[in-house]
Amino acid sequence: MEQFLLILKYLFLGLFQGFTEPIPISSSGHLVLAQHLLNLEIEGLSFELLVNTASLLAVLLIYREDIVRLVVNGLRYLKTKDTNAKSDFQFIIYLIVATIPAGVVGVLFGDYIESELKTVKVLGFALLATGFALWIIRNLRGRKNDAALSMKDAIIIGLAQCIALIPGISRSGATIVAAMLRGTKQETALRFSFLLFIPVSLGGTILAITDLLNDKNLAQLAVPYTVAFLGSLVASYFSLKWFMGIMARGNLKYFAIYCFIVGSLVVLFL
Repeated sequence: MEQFLLILKYLFLGLFQGFTEPIPISSSGHLVLAQHLLNLEIEGLSFELLVNTASLLAVLLIYREDIVRLVVNGLRYLKTKDTNAKSDFQFIIYLIVATIPAGVVGVLFGDYIESELKTVKVLGFALLATGFALWIIRNLRGRKNDAALSMKDAIIIGLAQCIALIPGISRSGATIVAAMLRGTKQETALRFSFLLFIPVSLGGTILAITDLLNDKNLAQLAVPYTVAFLGSLVASYFSLKWFMGIMARGNLKYFAIYCFIVGSLVVLFL
């Protein structure tokens, strides 16, 4: 019975993380909150990286056509300098540039963030900050499409992703806010944000392999981990599809209100 309850808890965490990963309310922050409410302490990063890998697979499935187009056109431009493929090649370069800041900050300060900032109080204030940022862009309608992105846009979005290393600051929210403040269309902001998630998450997945192999609880948690992984994969896929529709309709204010409410409750009562 105890093992069954443990599996249910991990399933809930997987579904919870998967659902919150694509939407701008901070999956890492909500994972901290869920563990606190369930009185479930998960040591190390292996579990978080595992469910993030499941979310990565969901993103790869949804954006597979964009990924194939970018790779094909990027290679074609390198080989032939075909001007029709130049914008996709530049898009790839911008993704690489935007990945660097979070990678550097994660390597330098990852341990500090994990030990000092992963608290419920920090989560509460960070959710309030996320809500405030989303409220600012709730009515913005940019004009820049994929081809109109610049190196400056990529750097600013990359710096915004650094801030999202703090639990409670949504990665998708931070990058989408930064992109839309730079005048991009909702569709372009969303696509850039989630294609940017791929290299960041891929790096985490590589780290997860080592962490998982060294996880002293791996044998007894193999089933709960598997259930959480599958739950996160399914939830991430449908959550991202749902969020794409919300972005198209411009209803980000509801996420801002949600962050204000949850952030306030966490600060006041937890």
